[in-house]
Amino acid sequence: MSLSVLIMDEMKTAMRAKDTVALEALRAIKSEILLAQTASGSKEEITQDDEVKLLQRLVKTRKESARIFTEQNRLDLAEPELAQIAVIEKFLPAQLSEAEVEVVIAKIIAETGASGIASMGKVMGLAAAKLGGTAEGKTISTIVKKLLT
Repeated sequence: MSLSVLIMDEMKTAMRAKDTVALEALRAIKSEILLAQTASGSKEEITQDDEVKLLQRLVKTRKESARIFTEQNRLDLAEPELAQIAVIEKFLPAQLSEAEVEVVIAKIIAETGASGIASMGKVMGLAAAKLGGTAEGKTISTIVKKLLT
């Protein structure tokens, strides 16, 4: 079942339950999907990889907003952002732990023979392709830096 269909089903459930936070998050996902479809110039379904990237981008923006609101002692604004993150993350693949990501990156470094920070871009590209959707880019970057220095 495509992400669009899942989102519509969840929206109906949220409307029945009068869950405004979940409904707002689901509407944001639906909006991003529609924007992605029209940006490509066709009404075709977007790929699953594109859907995962789209969802990760939504989570990232909400995390950043929640962090800013928390720094400014605006917990009334941070809490809805955090609640929306929980709703959006239900549609993402399970995230790997840092230890699991480190094992994968160490294997990539061993296979490519990368050494030194100059090889970071090469390792990051391979790691992002291999871990796509199962780890955040920031986590991957931190671990690659740690292993290459």
